[in-house]
Amino acid sequence: MSSDASAAQAAKQVEVVTGITVRLAGDSGDGMQLLGTQLTNTSALSGNDVATFPDFPAEIRAPRGTRAGVSGFQVQFASHEVHTPGDTLDALVAMNPAALVTNLTDLREGGLLIVNEDSFEAKDLKLANLTTNPLEEPWTENYRVAKVPMTKLTRGAVAELGLSMKEADRCRNFFAMGLVYWLYGRELDATLRFITAKFGKIPAVQEANERALRAGWAFGETTELLGVSYQVEKAELPPGKYRNIMGNQALAWGLMTAAQLSNKELFYGSYPITPASDILHELCKYKNYGVCTVQAEDEIAAVCASIGAAFGGSMAVTTSSGPGIALKAEAMGLAVMIELPMLVIDVQRGGPSTGLPTKTEQADLLQLMFGRNGEAPLPVLAAQSPGDCFDTAIEAWRIATQHMVPVVILSDGYIANGAEPWRVPKVEEFDPIEIKHPEGKQGAEEFLPYSRNENLARPWAIPGTPELMHRVGGLEKQDGTGNVSYDPENHEKMVHIRAEKVAKVADMIPPQKVFGPDKGDLLVLSWGGTYGACHTAVAGAIEAGRSVAHCHLRHLNPFPSNLGHILESYQQVLIPELNMGQLRMLIRDRFLVDAIGFNKVQGKPFSVVELTDKIHSLTSQQLKSRAG
Repeated sequence: MSSDASAAQAAKQVEVVTGITVRLAGDSGDGMQLLGTQLTNTSALSGNDVATFPDFPAEIRAPRGTRAGVSGFQVQFASHEVHTPGDTLDALVAMNPAALVTNLTDLREGGLLIVNEDSFEAKDLKLANLTTNPLEEPWTENYRVAKVPMTKLTRGAVAELGLSMKEADRCRNFFAMGLVYWLYGRELDATLRFITAKFGKIPAVQEANERALRAGWAFGETTELLGVSYQVEKAELPPGKYRNIMGNQALAWGLMTAAQLSNKELFYGSYPITPASDILHELCKYKNYGVCTVQAEDEIAAVCASIGAAFGGSMAVTTSSGPGIALKAEAMGLAVMIELPMLVIDVQRGGPSTGLPTKTEQADLLQLMFGRNGEAPLPVLAAQSPGDCFDTAIEAWRIATQHMVPVVILSDGYIANGAEPWRVPKVEEFDPIEIKHPEGKQGAEEFLPYSRNENLARPWAIPGTPELMHRVGGLEKQDGTGNVSYDPENHEKMVHIRAEKVAKVADMIPPQKVFGPDKGDLLVLSWGGTYGACHTAVAGAIEAGRSVAHCHLRHLNPFPSNLGHILESYQQVLIPELNMGQLRMLIRDRFLVDAIGFNKVQGKPFSVVELTDKIHSLTSQQLKSRAG
């Protein structure tokens, strides 16, 4: 523990709690994402389990002080395992009126509200479309309100450094950070190291941010506004070395690991788009690991370049969000026809069109399943959490190379920008991804570029290999030779082969697991970023004596081979989705199960409470039926 934190232990009243949910909200230029990230990292270093939910405006620079420009960062840190960033807030830090009024409804009754009272002047109220000061309203009696003059105190802390008022005010987020650190017993050391690394080349700015951080902590220790601080003990996590990781970062690392396991250079063709761009940003740092990144002029160029890299024998990856996937669709069909291994990553966001660029949704499932001309099936996998992105990337590349087929990975904005503690795996835990390229003709036999192995995969012949010249392209292929063919029977045969090749992926994926009883009243079936809320809600329902289980899918095409049996084992199936019912449509079609949809399209993830209420409603009906 830092010397500051150690000296304070005897001077403050500390209440031990099992977990805290706090949201930091302010203008998009107030550094809330930075503050939240540092709080997350510090909490992870303290041994807590952590889950986060960043939320920011789509505009590059929304009008300052307005409701549209509010940026927020929510963190739950706990002494037990957590799967969501929390439903209701224990504390809200609001840097201006707009941040207050847009976030207050999530603060629990009796929760702590910390505001920068210097930002509640008449002009600030006008920008937030308010006619009166909300801090003077009767509702404040429902909360513990701490009005802190953050701007004034920050200016005082850095007054000796000769900064302009604008430069001094930029340090307010570090003052708020120091106050939050005091409140929850966080150490300063990691953030002090961050300040040095980030601002070390500008000594005055470095010193100002350090002073603001310490001033915020000191204010918490000396003020009578906050008579108590809170301590969250370490969580009991599986043994190992941990680090904090975000979803897009985990995808990038998973891709690099897959490339190393298969002894391939990684080619990454992409065009910037929210919320997928950070994968490109992360991979650009690792050219020394054989990573080649290309920021193409558009989405079509990006995917076509990746197809070229796959043809040349590289591990080829292209990423986007929903609008970009629509542009890539024709080239994805080309990759299906050529039968080359590559990965297509869709980090989903709210749509249609430009939609909600910085908000989460999982409404691209049907697009990735069917959004290409002709019969063009692809394997589709979905990550369930930030850390799971790492494993999903490796598994997807293994499938792509063993079946010679493009594979889709679905993530979403909630997973991509969220963070959690991740156990760093050991090298010996990984199985190699074996790839065998043909090295020449075997005897006098003719090389057939579309011959098949047990997985129906064709040979991956590298261009330039002697005697292995072959034809590729978007026209239908003759079975075996790969020559252009317009024969009707051949076309139907090849369509069936490509579909069967994808279906055979089910033979290599593990049986689907279920959390909870193997039969009962209700099965909650989920996919993607809804995992945490669904798992937590089901665990609570089981503890309350409800007959309910949870089945979370990573593999969406093909489905696990035992999924039909699982669905038949429950009286009802509930499918929560952040769309209008896309997985439900597939489940009803494939298994003839009258699944119940629970759908939300607000750009926000499910809360545990709303899922719990739905589960209790459905299981209560079953209990009444049996009683009758």
